[in-house]
Amino acid sequence: MLFELYLAAYIGCAGFVAAGILGSLYQLVTGEAPKFSIALGSWLKAMGTFLLCLFVGPFIIMRNAIRGRRLEHRPIGWLVASSTIAGMWSICSGIVVMQFALVIASQF
Repeated sequence: MLFELYLAAYIGCAGFVAAGILGSLYQLVTGEAPKFSIALGSWLKAMGTFLLCLFVGPFIIMRNAIRGRRLEHRPIGWLVASSTIAGMWSICSGIVVMQFALVIASQF
């Protein structure tokens, strides 16, 4: 049981790190912070922004939760709930990231 908790924490950290890297890279390239909005200019652009939101979601949620706590003085429960949602989302995206890493590692 303890091994599964450690594994979930490790995978969650991997997912959140991937979200942070992708979010920071997006902000570096575009000059604006990532947000939950899908560009509807073309089919390819819509799919790209959907995939970006899919993997950068935990980063966006935590950034908004921390800003809401500091600037708008939202209750601590809001931050805890946002952290829980971002953590579960990080585990889900971390599974995808780890599977991708294992496939790449098996090729070499």
